[in-house]
Amino acid sequence: MKTFLLALFVGWSAVAMAMADDADILVADFEWETWESSGWTVTGEAFGPGPAEGTLPRQMKVTGYLGQRLVNSFHGGDDPVGTLTSPAFTIQRKYLNFLIGGGGFAGETCMNLLVDGRVVRTATGPNTQPGGTEALDWKSWDVRDLTGQQAVLQIVDSRSGGWGHINVDHIVQSDRKVELVTIGRDLTVDRKYLHLPVRSGAPMRLMRLIADGTMVRQFEIELAEDRPDFWTYTEVDAWKGKTLRVEVDRMLGDSTVLEALTLGDTWPERDQIYAERLRPQFHFSPARGWMNDPNGMVYYDGQYHLFFQHNPFGTSWGNMTWGHAVSTDMIHWRQRRNALHMDRLGTIFSGSGLVDHQNTTGWATDQHQPIVAVYTSAGGTSAESRGQPFTQSIAYSVDGGRSFTKYEDNPVLDHLVGGNRDPKVIWHEPTEQWVMVLYLQRPRFAFFGSPDLRSWTKLSELEIPDGHECPDLFELPVDGDPENTRWVVWEAAGRYFVGHFDGQTFTPETPLLDSCYGANDYAAQTFSDIPRDDGRRIQIAWMRRGRYPDMPFNQQMTVPRVLTLRTTPEGIRLFIEPVEELAVLRTRKHSHEDVILHATPVRLESGDGKLFDIQAVFELGEARTVGIDVRGHRIEYSVDDQQLSALGRRAPLRAEAGRITLRILVDRTSVEVFANEGRVQMAHCFLPDADQRELTVFATGGPARAPSISVWELRPSLPADP
Repeated sequence: MKTFLLALFVGWSAVAMAMADDADILVADFEWETWESSGWTVTGEAFGPGPAEGTLPRQMKVTGYLGQRLVNSFHGGDDPVGTLTSPAFTIQRKYLNFLIGGGGFAGETCMNLLVDGRVVRTATGPNTQPGGTEALDWKSWDVRDLTGQQAVLQIVDSRSGGWGHINVDHIVQSDRKVELVTIGRDLTVDRKYLHLPVRSGAPMRLMRLIADGTMVRQFEIELAEDRPDFWTYTEVDAWKGKTLRVEVDRMLGDSTVLEALTLGDTWPERDQIYAERLRPQFHFSPARGWMNDPNGMVYYDGQYHLFFQHNPFGTSWGNMTWGHAVSTDMIHWRQRRNALHMDRLGTIFSGSGLVDHQNTTGWATDQHQPIVAVYTSAGGTSAESRGQPFTQSIAYSVDGGRSFTKYEDNPVLDHLVGGNRDPKVIWHEPTEQWVMVLYLQRPRFAFFGSPDLRSWTKLSELEIPDGHECPDLFELPVDGDPENTRWVVWEAAGRYFVGHFDGQTFTPETPLLDSCYGANDYAAQTFSDIPRDDGRRIQIAWMRRGRYPDMPFNQQMTVPRVLTLRTTPEGIRLFIEPVEELAVLRTRKHSHEDVILHATPVRLESGDGKLFDIQAVFELGEARTVGIDVRGHRIEYSVDDQQLSALGRRAPLRAEAGRITLRILVDRTSVEVFANEGRVQMAHCFLPDADQRELTVFATGGPARAPSISVWELRPSLPADP
């Protein structure tokens, strides 16, 4: 049975014949219930009581194993350690073939072949960085020089933390080596898109596109050998009329997977995009693939441009590319072609965007001012950039952001230290220079100045306690007074200083302050070049760690939100509120006036929808707590603790004149809470219960009153065509 499954899995007749051959010797298929019954010796806790039945709790989906069970040392997560040792066996064939996955740490997450107690062969999984895949893949050891000797296999998990586990299955002695080779196919480009089949959890393969003998694109993809989970795409119209060669590394020799590739004039499965069960309906998410940090956010010629960290080829982190979407109102987004692809300097990590109104670069045309993207070239994060460090680069657009040209002399700022990254660049008018704030390494950030975005001089450094990546820098009026302004420095976790910036040095005047109290709010950035007659500072954040199982996309952004500085009893603080443009999505309004709250929940009329914009005023009265249940998730204010809690998180909130206000935005997979006109904001992702739609309000410990509660049903913010 196991041999038959192997043949089905690899789709390779030669391997199937080899495994069916009586000459092959099965060392272990791990189809036992316990280690005790297998003859294998276990130490520690990592390997559990016996082989795992596939994926373990809190683990990404494990694929590529044969039969029902495999070695999986993720029992209890990545922290437990241990070893698993086979009975002794005699080496009688030329090769030892096996499936292996998990962590890629030599000596720590590995399988060793021991002869006379000495390690003579070793292998690891492929993963050392966040993201990755739990797919097992074939490896072979040539053991001809060990024929006739007694050997032992030892599977080791001595590592805790990320990818601190190892997966192994189906170990076979054979006279045939399982070989993985490069396969290719030539296509004549006569359409805009190349459609690519993806199966989440399949072995990660390196794919190259070659035109006129030059590699024009390279990326990793979980290429579907059989029925794909979904189809993704990459634009190839730049090579229309040419022959495009597609190559994939580490494939079985007679694989037919490339025969499934097709060309099309539209996105694959276009009619299904944004109709998926867990697709956010008014928060931006990518049509296909993974998304994280917002990047390069800029306003130009009537359009908001949102760039973002993007893996177009799978739903896990990787292949970092700048995705691109545009909108005229920040509510209805149209995804464009990806703006920046990886190159010899690395994948394209986070950064910022700006309009060079002064034409300091000299790239302006009669039709357009330059839009400049400033980003991190993440050396060492792609096959093409091995050996390169992290540096800072620029690209520019002179067609309104439709296409970008990378500066030929990149990088513009060489490697400084560690993983220096995420440049935020602004025009500092008083000193007439470009200013960059750059993350160096925890907790250090640095400021640089430039006259032309190409040559940079270090100005100063700033330490943000435990500060980490994705800085932002902007100036705001206090209480709306343009004569009284402060500067804000921000880091990825949403902590910020308020202070003064003279074009060279930032001087804080507040302690380090929190702004993000929800579970899913990270790496926020603000738009550059918002028109002066608008005057708003508008921000979008990545809703990190949301879950979207079995979807062809992964992750979403927050709604756009407006930042203001206001004076409070504690000092000057940031307030965060949704943009007013969200009102365009409102449909039916359900008004509730003078609602008396008590321990028995009061149901709010909310129609048949699942998308809501809720505004409520609570007068606390004699209550100890007041709150609202949203689709089974409680948002509650504790009068005694002066704490607002939502979806397992808490935030300090002082009642004002015995009352609090709440604004709650409810999408398919998220709830965003704004309290007391933006004094506190909490962004949360959740997996909804499809049958739970009720909205109820309550009070405990005594009666309270809600003078007004408004519930607007919202329509989806469906995207325009690409």
